[in-house]
Formats: sequence, structure tokens, C-alpha cells
Amino acid sequence: MTRWLPRSLVDKVPRDHRESDAAFRRRRRVTAATAVTGAGLLGLSLAQPPDSRRFYGLTLAVAATWTTGGLAAGPLHAGWTFGPRGTVRRPWLSPVVTGAGAFGAFYAAALVARRVPPLDRALVSVLRYARQGSTPLVLTTALANGVAEEVFFRGALYAAVADRPVLTTTAVYGLATTATRNPALVLASLVMGPLLGLQRRSSGGIQAPVLTHLTWSALMLRYLPPLFADRDRRSSSA
Repeated sequence: MTRWLPRSLVDKVPRDHRESDAAFRRRRRVTAATAVTGAGLLGLSLAQPPDSRRFYGLTLAVAATWTTGGLAAGPLHAGWTFGPRGTVRRPWLSPVVTGAGAFGAFYAAALVARRVPPLDRALVSVLRYARQGSTPLVLTTALANGVAEEVFFRGALYAAVADRPVLTTTAVYGLATTATRNPALVLASLVMGPLLGLQRRSSGGIQAPVLTHLTWSALMLRYLPPLFADRDRRSSSA
């Protein structure tokens, strides 16, 4: 199956991220506590009214939780990718292109989801935070959480998993997102989780998944809300 994937998701750059057994056990304790706390705050944040102080405060608290837990668990690495003639360099362009491609796939899926009532309602519910909120504040909280999620899930948590880290981090990512009680967000996490996890496995760090996540989030916030604007207005007037 991997032969159909680009090199940036398959070829593993050599790395040495070994740590002591004590450090590994500590990492697992910190990530477990962070996952529970972050999931709880995430669910609480999306239970708040759009454009409210509580919503912005709680979403920033979620980002702070993921980031603090990720950094406290142990060392993080930026990662590398292969360049020309076997050289290695920091990943920049490929993750951005990957994020744009992921957005394209999600936009196409959203066109289909408009015809599926449960998904349509779920998307209208979450996108109202963008439509009814302050664009600068919504963008800030979304991008802050994008970085924070990669610091924790593809950074600290990935390093705390001994076997099948891509699968395990995706499962935990999806489980944490169930706290929102929004099926569209859960599905998005289960799709993006493997992609971001493969980037982490290939590069050995979080720079590639961070750039992909930021690109994807920014494009989703820019182009998805208008797609559901008519539904949002009907829902508000009902």
C-alpha cells in the first residue's frame, strides 16, 4: 500500500530519539493526564455560545493544555525530510502542499455531506463558531489549537507509544474529539490523524504535521463556512 504514497509519508529519515526507561515512563504519565484534561476542556469549549468570552477563553485553555503537556512530557524534535542527492533538510514546502491537498479532499467531502442530514447538521453546528464569531479571534484560536495538537499528539504522545504509534495516536486523537459530541469533528480527526502521524513517522518530528495542520485549518476556516451559510441562517431562524 505504501507504494501509492509520496516519499514524504513513507521514507523514514534516520534519527536517534532514544531515552531512558524512567524518562519514557514519565512521558507516558504526563501524556495520559494531559489527554484526559485536554479532552474535558475541548468538550466544554464547544458547549459555549459562539463569539462568547467563555468560548475564546476555553479554546485557548485547550491549546495551552496540549502545549504545556506536550512540552512537559519530554524533548520534542522538529524533524527532517530527504532533499536532493540524499541530503536532509527541514520540511517546508511538502507539508504546505499536503495541507492544501487535504483541504481539497475535505471540501469535496463537504459537498457530499450537505446531502447527508446528520453530517450537514454537525457541520453547521461547528461552523457557526466561525460565521458568528470574530474572524481574527476564531483564526487565532484555531491555529493555536492546530499547533498545540501537533505538539501533543504527534509530539509527546507519539513518542510515548511503543508499538503502532500512528494507529494509537489517531485513536486517542479521535477519542479526545468525541468529547465535542460532533460527528463531523470526530470524522475529521480520524482522517487527519493517520496523515499527520505518517508525517511524524517519516520526518521524526512535528514540523511537517504542524505546517500541514496550519495550512489545512486556515483553508477550512476561509472556504467552508460560506458553503454552509444558507443552512446556518435557516437553523438560526428556525
